Amino acid sequence: MTRAEKEELVAELTDAFKESNAIVVCDYKGMKCQELEQVRLSAAENGAHVRVVKNTLASIALANAGIDDLELKENNLFVWGEDQISTCKVADKAAIEYKDRFVMKAGALEGKSVELATLVAMAKLPSRDELIGMLLNVWMAPVRNFTIGLDALRQKREEEA
Repeated sequence: MTRAEKEELVAELTDAFKESNAIVVCDYKGMKCQELEQVRLSAAENGAHVRVVKNTLASIALANAGIDDLELKENNLFVWGEDQISTCKVADKAAIEYKDRFVMKAGALEGKSVELATLVAMAKLPSRDELIGMLLNVWMAPVRNFTIGLDALRQKREEEA
């Protein structure tokens, strides 16, 4: 890779990291190519991006994006995206599916590094669509209960008549 290509990659990653709300650094030692491709497909379905980058280039891009305190060692795979929950879910799902070969190591939310426990907790939260479904269910409950009560009253009156 030439110096110009490296500079272009760093500029591209810097822009991507600045725009993203969540960045998850993962270890992917021992994973097969097909398994990595599955992680990439899962990320693409959820609006996230996955890339393997050299630590020196990634650390420069992270520093340019204002994220200085992520420690990068050994092999790293970066998962990033605008939606924090879906990005964390992609990494957590891969960590569960490929137990010893894929490990979440560190991450950043909204430009600040966070602990691994925070990333795992974010992955356990319901997605935006699930939250909207829950809210609609709560809003519809009184109407549903009222119609069930009216139907029961109608059936009772029909039996009496």
